[in-house]
Amino acid sequence: MDFRHTRKGRTALSSVAITAGLLLTVVGCGGGGDGTSDKGASSPSTPVKSSSGGGKEESQSPEADAVLAEVKGQNGLVLDVTSAKRDGGGFVTVEGTVTNNTDSLWVAADWRGDEKELARNGGSIAGANLIDQKGKKKYLILRDTSGRCLCTQFTGGVRQGATAQWFAQFPAPPADTTAVDFQVGSMPPASIEISEG
Repeated sequence: MDFRHTRKGRTALSSVAITAGLLLTVVGCGGGGDGTSDKGASSPSTPVKSSSGGGKEESQSPEADAVLAEVKGQNGLVLDVTSAKRDGGGFVTVEGTVTNNTDSLWVAADWRGDEKELARNGGSIAGANLIDQKGKKKYLILRDTSGRCLCTQFTGGVRQGATAQWFAQFPAPPADTTAVDFQVGSMPPASIEISEG
């Protein structure tokens, strides 16, 4: 009987540990609670129609009009930061879009970061950071217990002319810090304001 109770106890403990781990992963990778799944954010992007003349332009979401910062990189890559919100859990969620105006598929190779642990994230925004000039601190992207970044992975890359949405979560700077620089890969830093979530 002792063997059976021990086995039941181990099974129950394993179930609780697995459930807790999955719950933390879902909560941590929620993308700021905007109702979209992480899978949707990481799937190959679809082209966004734009017009250069007097035609009608459609926005994908209400937040698309509010751009906190725009950074232009090499060969026509454009990074927009549309939101930087401080959440009650002690972290900041930064969101935006990346538009591939280059002449080929973009796979975010130099955005994944140099750390060995981040290599498993593949083409992602895992190498991004926030720089608090006032507090003289650099904040790296949060990770789960298996080393996966709490950020967007650009699975399959971003096709030429396409725009993909992204998010990244960082530890929150002190409450009195409202302005930080967002930087990723070889892109120039973008000064952004943090709002309360």
